[in-house]
Amino acid sequence: MAVFAAVFVLTQGRAHALGIEAAAGYWNQAPSGDLQYSGTLGEGTKLDLEEDLNYDSKARPYLRVKADLPLFLPNIYLVATPMKYEGEGSKDFNFTFGDKTFSGSVPFNSELRADHYDVAVYYSVPFLNTATAGSLNVELGLNLRIIDFEAKVTQGALSETASYTIPVPMVYAGVQLEPVDLFSVEAELRGITYGSNSYYDLIGRMKVKPAGPLFIAGGYRYEKIKIDHNDLYASMEFKGPFIEAGVSF
Repeated sequence: MAVFAAVFVLTQGRAHALGIEAAAGYWNQAPSGDLQYSGTLGEGTKLDLEEDLNYDSKARPYLRVKADLPLFLPNIYLVATPMKYEGEGSKDFNFTFGDKTFSGSVPFNSELRADHYDVAVYYSVPFLNTATAGSLNVELGLNLRIIDFEAKVTQGALSETASYTIPVPMVYAGVQLEPVDLFSVEAELRGITYGSNSYYDLIGRMKVKPAGPLFIAGGYRYEKIKIDHNDLYASMEFKGPFIEAGVSF
């Protein structure tokens, strides 16, 4: 409590240093790539998300909140991105998924869920915003992404599921260019490469502020993920446009 009281006292007259941005939107997620789940039967069969599993683009909601904290405290960026696909697919030959073998030329159902949650801590590059009269800001920090992953294949009474919670540490970088008060262009990068794993998430955003703290924005998001985790191997991309609305003050 003493720390919070000290921060409160020190920030009196500097309320402008504390900022909140919150937004909700929809991202049209177009999938591509493949996944493979091995088990006691040996190496699993690679399943193509589009050709074998018959997944198509899905528009999913997402939420994000940024808190720019005063003084020496790191800023915080939270993002929740649901992701889920379902489809009826088929293979021309028998295939394995985990510990089960599924029949070829017989339709099967599958479900893929890859919800992910981001917590980033970052600092803005010192004095850059002031030197550019508030028109340019660059953010650098660290991001922890938690992936709630589940892939399920069902064919009649036969079913197999791969389920993992995967923490992924990443670097974070953000840029905001605001040539005028009512319009800004932004970019975000989250990424990591280690061993045979890699994960990149790139976002480009154009934002318009029609009135007061309200804003509307649109842009494009691209994710590329390569995971080799226990018996799961996945090499996938998710990309597409998004729209959002929110408040910033």
